Amino acid sequence: MTVKVPLKETALNAERIERIGREVHSACPEFDADSFVKSVTADLPRLELSGRIARTSKGLHAHLPVAGPDALDILLRSLPPTPEAAGVTNDFGLHIYSPHSDYVSRYLRTAEHLDQALVALARMTGYFSAELPVRHFLADFPDETMKAVGEWTRDEDFRVRRLASEATRPLLPWAPRIQLPVDAALPVLDQLYDDAHLFVRTSVANHLSDIAASRPDLVLTTLQRWKQSGRLSDEHFAFIARGALRNRLKEGWPPAYAILGYAHDAPIALTPLVLERTELRDGDTLNFSAALTATTTAPVHVMIVIATTGRNGQLREKVSFLRRATAEAGQELRLAKAHPLRSTARWKVSPGSYSLALQVNGRRFPSVAFTVLNT
Repeated sequence: MTVKVPLKETALNAERIERIGREVHSACPEFDADSFVKSVTADLPRLELSGRIARTSKGLHAHLPVAGPDALDILLRSLPPTPEAAGVTNDFGLHIYSPHSDYVSRYLRTAEHLDQALVALARMTGYFSAELPVRHFLADFPDETMKAVGEWTRDEDFRVRRLASEATRPLLPWAPRIQLPVDAALPVLDQLYDDAHLFVRTSVANHLSDIAASRPDLVLTTLQRWKQSGRLSDEHFAFIARGALRNRLKEGWPPAYAILGYAHDAPIALTPLVLERTELRDGDTLNFSAALTATTTAPVHVMIVIATTGRNGQLREKVSFLRRATAEAGQELRLAKAHPLRSTARWKVSPGSYSLALQVNGRRFPSVAFTVLNT
């Protein structure tokens, strides 16, 4: 059996702290790398990832022979010449460089050093995405930081452009909330929605999804405006719209389906769902099938809805995507899946009564019951 290693153990471990020490020492021979490594690694075992990041940046601050812009210059010079040279093989970066931007947020978040700090974060984001440190600057210096964010939308590095959208998301996961209007960064998204890079467009979609949590009509208006601009291909528009409205699609909100070309009242019918088994356990596979027919050609967007009653008596639903297709008039469209029925961090499969239904273009069709047994 494979043992899963916690992220904190791979993200910032003793080996990586030693590497940081070597890189900083190469940029500043006066930096006592051995003392830095010894002091930081002694504390690592008791710390979670966020604590390890903070402890490392505090260790840098304690051992660098200078402070302020001079310390920042050393950190920037300690970085390998490019993210690729550092070993970055993805768009997000390597956690080994998360303490560097954390250092900027902790020790250069002042009016005196603001411009230099924001420029540094844009440089560092290619090594490890800097949206969390940027949010601290948004809290303390919102106007100045938003001005820098606007400039980042025109940066030649797609990772900096993505930072402009990601750092300003209203509901960025695992991040402090920023006290800005939910639509404060719409001008930023207006510059980025047709970006050539998928990493940037994905952030734009996620940003709009955050806005849709409280202002779905504004998101619809924005998407409609972008669609009419002619700057997006149909494929790229559909990608952004599906991401922006994913929670509203799960809820069956008709306007979300309409903007994607799916009619809520499409002339379709669905045969009763058939389950291979009606008694299952956590970890089993839920096999089901049904057939969809239409009287006229109709695009269809199909979701799976698994529902149960929680211990508090409240309805719990897990809605997931099944299929997008075009139903041809008079031709049967088979809908089937071997769906893994297992607990996740967000969905606990507990013993009890459940139901399975299909949702087509936002319409719920009759459900079928099944039972989850004790393991």
